[in-house]
Order: sequence, then C-alpha cells, then structure tokens
Amino acid sequence: MSKFSIIETGGKQYRVSEGDLITIEKLDGDFKTGDKIVFENVLLTDDGSVTNIGTPFLSGAKVSGELVEQGLSKKVTVIRYKSKTRYFKKKGHRQHFMKVKITSLA
Repeated sequence: MSKFSIIETGGKQYRVSEGDLITIEKLDGDFKTGDKIVFENVLLTDDGSVTNIGTPFLSGAKVSGELVEQGLSKKVTVIRYKSKTRYFKKKGHRQHFMKVKITSLA
C-alpha cells in the first residue's frame, strides 16, 4: 500500500502521493517553472498502516511539490437568455491554473 495525503488548496481537496501531477487553481504570488511549493493545509495522512486525521488540519504535516506549468484552461462560455424580451448576454471566461508535481510527503 502506498503513502498518500489529502491536502486542501483553492477551496478544493486533493488526494496526493509522491510523483503525482495535480492541476490546481493559481496560487497568489510570483512563481516560475521549477519553483518549490509547500502545502501546509494537510487534512489526512496515511502510510499503509497508520492513518492520521486532522481537526481540521494536521500540525507539522507538509506536502512539497514543484511547479511544472502554469497557464489558462479552456474557455467556458456563459450565456444569459430570457425569452420574449430580447435579452441575451454572452461572456467567456478562462481560469488560471498551475500544474504541480508532488515531490515529498512529510
């Protein structure tokens, strides 16, 4: 059984193991490809025999990763429409993202 952790970032929770590549929402700050990113909000750790659950976070637990890529995701089209009133609004949105490779669970 492999080690894994559950982290929280951007209002979402992710199950991660070493070597995983995750796509998360862009973090505040100026990051470049290859920078180290540390996730402090660890909710759960499991090493195959012992499971630690935080209330809500585990103190002293960290997950480290390396920034692989950042960019914009595909465009999402938002349309508001009301029939019989000639009301039509069309908007596009592209969400910023970061791809992070998990390097260590501590």
